[in-house]
Amino acid sequence: MRYPKRIICLTTEPTEVLYLLGEQERIVGISGFTTRPAIARREKPKVAAFTSAKIDKILELKPDLVIGFSNLQADIAAALIRAGVEVHIFNQRSIAQMLNMIATVGSLIGASDKAAKLIAELENTICKARETASHLTTQPTVYFEEWDDPIICSIRWAMELIEIAGGDDCFPELSHFHSAKDRIVTAQQVLERRPDIIIGSWCGKKFQPEQVMAREGWAGIPAVKNSFVREIKSADILQPGPSLITHGLKQVQAIIQEWHTTQALRQTEVI
Repeated sequence: MRYPKRIICLTTEPTEVLYLLGEQERIVGISGFTTRPAIARREKPKVAAFTSAKIDKILELKPDLVIGFSNLQADIAAALIRAGVEVHIFNQRSIAQMLNMIATVGSLIGASDKAAKLIAELENTICKARETASHLTTQPTVYFEEWDDPIICSIRWAMELIEIAGGDDCFPELSHFHSAKDRIVTAQQVLERRPDIIIGSWCGKKFQPEQVMAREGWAGIPAVKNSFVREIKSADILQPGPSLITHGLKQVQAIIQEWHTTQALRQTEVI
């Protein structure tokens, strides 16, 4: 056997990729946090959370490859490696790295042609989004909030989605830090950046725009003053797989385009 036939996915991203490549029959176990595609949750055994996994159950399934994401899964990977399992942990933090992840998964399973086709489709969507953004007259400043206590701003791929869609990220200098603790900001820092748009996606819980808008001093922020605070569900923008482009980018685009329409109407009313 040249390529793996029994694959366990420790996170939702490789599961999503394998289904998009039409190679889902190889998957013998998934993460309980898998969100895409929905059918995977019904079809596949759940053997992991995110930072924990049922090692004994994984070994019982006799995988010839385990795929995961993030340095936070290092302990799981180490335990499986010690047990003699082949493990590949990705650590993508940008859109380019996400596309490289797809290419690598394709190579690992002998489906490079399918992976290249999927990558080309995603790149085409990105190009179209950039073209649409090039016609926008102004670039709104966008504050993306990943968590509320402490306040954590956008990870790199979220910043890139904002830029592709025609906006300026509020804290671009922080987005390149891998660790969330390095992207902590204060309410005062956000206030000083005066974002035009606020997008919230709190990982693991529902975003509460009214709580954000009620923060001390934030009433004067343009996004709050104009009630331009929006949510994108974490499954669409905080999981660095193809859904970043198929779901996340399109929602960021829609929010920025809505903002432009609103601005144009305001200008008309003033005139």
